[in-house]
Amino acid sequence: MPTYTPPLRDMQFVLHEVFKVADELKQIPKHADMDADTINAVLEEGGKFATEVTFPLNISGDAEGCTIDQATHAVTTPKGFKEAYAKYVEGGWAALGCDPEYGGQGLPFVVNTMFYEMLNSANQAWTMYPGL
Repeated sequence: MPTYTPPLRDMQFVLHEVFKVADELKQIPKHADMDADTINAVLEEGGKFATEVTFPLNISGDAEGCTIDQATHAVTTPKGFKEAYAKYVEGGWAALGCDPEYGGQGLPFVVNTMFYEMLNSANQAWTMYPGL
């Protein structure tokens, strides 16, 4: 059976050792408190979400796909996709880089990008849903 292992160490190496992103973020007032530990914690949890929630849905996504009821034009997604999306929203993943004033977490865009890299690698089809 296929597996997905998020490349956390590779991401951490590039972010912290090559680009020294935490130091760079300190130059931006709204991210001055961001540190490597916070970035790593978000990426680790994001990796768990990608591995445990979205990756297993590849099978249902491939086998079932979406269907449309021609009479009502209602679209049905593969088993588990709707529930995964609910977990995505409930976990705050939909608003990582969004302004806290509007319910976001205010994290740097680079953290959001790394999270989406893991989502895309774990399940490209499911990851297209939040982008719609």
